[in-house]
Amino acid sequence: MRSWKGILIAIAILLLLSGCSDTNRVAAGEFPEEREEQKQEESNEEAVVEEPEMPEVKEELDLEAVKPNEAGEIMVLMYHHIKEPEAEWSRTPENFRGDLQRLYEEGFRPISLRDYVAGNITTEAGFTPVVLTFDDGNQNNFNMLQNQAGEWVIDPDSAVGILVDFHEQHPDFPLKATFYINGGTPFGQKDLVEYKLNYIVEKGMEIGNHTNTHVDFTNADPERIQSEMVKLIQLVNKNVKEYEVNTLALPFGSKPKNQDLRKYLVEGSYEEVSYKNIAILEVGWDPYRSPYHKDFDFTRIRRVRASETKVDGVGMYDWLRAFEEGRRIRYISDGDSDIITVPEGYGENVLVPEGKSIRVY
Repeated sequence: MRSWKGILIAIAILLLLSGCSDTNRVAAGEFPEEREEQKQEESNEEAVVEEPEMPEVKEELDLEAVKPNEAGEIMVLMYHHIKEPEAEWSRTPENFRGDLQRLYEEGFRPISLRDYVAGNITTEAGFTPVVLTFDDGNQNNFNMLQNQAGEWVIDPDSAVGILVDFHEQHPDFPLKATFYINGGTPFGQKDLVEYKLNYIVEKGMEIGNHTNTHVDFTNADPERIQSEMVKLIQLVNKNVKEYEVNTLALPFGSKPKNQDLRKYLVEGSYEEVSYKNIAILEVGWDPYRSPYHKDFDFTRIRRVRASETKVDGVGMYDWLRAFEEGRRIRYISDGDSDIITVPEGYGENVLVPEGKSIRVY
C-alpha cells in the first residue's frame, strides 16, 4: 500500500512540475509559433511602407490624327497702334479682339519670341504656335485709367488689357507677347513707366529693343548703332532690375548699308554695357521658318503685318487663307519639345539641335 501511495505521489509531483513549466513558457512567450507571430507584428509596426514613385507615362500620340509637322512655318505678327480708327498701322480694339478670336478658333496659340528662337516649343499637340509683337511702345498698347475711387486700372481697350482679358476667358491661350519700346517715356504716363514695365515682365510677357530714338540704321556708324541699343537697355534696367533685353525689332526694317557694320545689330557694347541679341526682327512680309529648319536665321526673322489695310496681299488674313488652302505649310506641334516630328519628306530640311531627336512618320 505504501509503495502504491509513493508512486501516486511521485506522478502527481511530475504532473504539477510539467504544468508550471508550460505556464512559465507561455508567460515568457517562449512557444516558437507565438514568438514568430510576435516578431511579425513588431516588424509590421516598425516597417514604413512607401508608395513607389511611378514614372510619368506620356500618352502615345496618334500621329495620323494629329498630323504634326514641326518643319512648318510660324507667323510672327506685327502690331503698332491699338486705337480708333482702323488704318495702315492701327488696329481698332474691336478688330484686335477679332484677331485673337480668329487665331484661337483656328488652333493658334501664342508662345514667347525667346522660346520660338530657342526651339523650346511646348504648344499642345495639334496646335500651331504664333508670336505676337507690338512696336513703338505706344500708350494705347498699355494705357492706365483711374476709376471712380481714384485707383489706377488697366484700360480694357489697350493691347495689354485686351490680351489679359482674352487669356482670362481662354486660359489655354497663353499670355505671351513682346513689346518693342523706344526711349523717352515708353507707353506714356511718365509716373507709371516703372509699374508698366514690371507688370509686363511679371505676367510672363517680354520687353524688346526698338532702339533709343527709333533710329534709321541705314547710314549709322558703329558708335551710333551701339549707343542706340545700350541706352534703351539702360532705360529698361533702371526700371526692371537685371532684366535682359536681348531681342531687336529693326526700326523701319532698316539695316546698315555697309554690311560690315551689321554685326553690331547682333552684339556690341557702349559705356561698358554689353548686349547680345538672340533674335532680330524685320518688317515683313510672310510667315517665317521653323526654328528647326536648316535655313533658320535668327538675324533675319520676317514678320507678318497684323492688319487688313494696305497689306498688299501679305497681311495676316492672307496667310491664314494660304495655310488653309495648303499654299503655305503651317507648323503643327507634337506637344513634346524634346522630339521634332515631321511627315515623310520633310526630314531633310531639319537640323536637329543637341538634346533633341527627330521622328519621321
